[in-house]
Amino acid sequence: MKSKVIVGMSGGVDSSVAAYLLIQQAYEVEGLFMKNWEEDDGTEYCTAKEDFADAEQVCAKLGIPLRVANFAAEYWDNVFEDFLSDYKAGHTPNPDVLCNRKIKFKHFAAYANTLGADFIATGHYVRWQGDGLTRRLAKAKDASKDQSYFLQAVPSQALNNSLFPLGDLLKTQVRAMAEKVGLHNHQRKDSTGLCFIGERRFQDFLGRFINDKKGRTVDPQGRRLAEHNGLHNFTIGQRQGIALGGLKNRPEAPWYVVAKVAKDPNDTKDDSSDRLVVSQQATDLDGSWLRASEANWFVEPKCPLTCSAKIRYRQSDQACRVTQAANGELLVKFDSPQRAIANGQYIALYDGDSLLGGAKIKTSPTSALQLKF
Repeated sequence: MKSKVIVGMSGGVDSSVAAYLLIQQAYEVEGLFMKNWEEDDGTEYCTAKEDFADAEQVCAKLGIPLRVANFAAEYWDNVFEDFLSDYKAGHTPNPDVLCNRKIKFKHFAAYANTLGADFIATGHYVRWQGDGLTRRLAKAKDASKDQSYFLQAVPSQALNNSLFPLGDLLKTQVRAMAEKVGLHNHQRKDSTGLCFIGERRFQDFLGRFINDKKGRTVDPQGRRLAEHNGLHNFTIGQRQGIALGGLKNRPEAPWYVVAKVAKDPNDTKDDSSDRLVVSQQATDLDGSWLRASEANWFVEPKCPLTCSAKIRYRQSDQACRVTQAANGELLVKFDSPQRAIANGQYIALYDGDSLLGGAKIKTSPTSALQLKF
């Protein structure tokens, strides 16, 4: 009897080829299209209807059934509310990491189980390394497409019955395979960003859920330079759109966002507000350490741990040393300074290609600035 696999079908070329490969490997394959956002503003931005049409066409070509599951409520409660909360606190969230943890490898997996699935599969570029007790989640063969960073927060047991057919392939091979098989989407552009944001300006989208809250724009010494219209409109390292040109007694040099300091809700001083800290010294963005919480491990850590890390997707590996406090928080010290470490983002930890685990960045040098307000 064939093992049954439910493949998360997005309409893109990656999930399409993943399904094709599993059919070739003699699995019983079904597709499942996930709807994670209610299109309350039509289809001007969100491409879910077009994505579903592509997924339907691919499944028809492959001769497999396609089911639809609506996880919009779960996405809102488990991902989007945290996303908004982090922005309101002056952080820079990464909802893609949470989506994998809370939706794809939790609710999607549970739903697939009700359909009698032995395995679930996705088009992620990541692979299993080794067998049995030594099996580890590892980077994909295609370093430019590796997506292990986005799986760092998924509990290891939630991945036990997951298949990643593309891990040993290059993207060029995937597209060539899709074309050879006759899949209509073989040249479809890779999706970027979140469906519900689409091509609109990110600040316009956030403005629907977070009200602008004016505050002071200051330098690292706390000297007032201007006003800003809300910390959620800025990211650590941002250079454009700060609107600080032509300040008296200041050189004509770029300004960088180096910290976002949300007002303490218990602070009742009249002159307190959310502070956007900017500097004309690019080196003020550099930091050699961070603290992280909510650690998720695939390999039992033996701290202190010497390994490599990424603090953002597609960053090259950075050598570091990790220690763990009694409360589980991690202190990560880098061999070389890192640029624009942002609270709310995630750090992934590696031993070579093997993914050791990851954690959510809680404190960084910029957030810990001794600001003289």
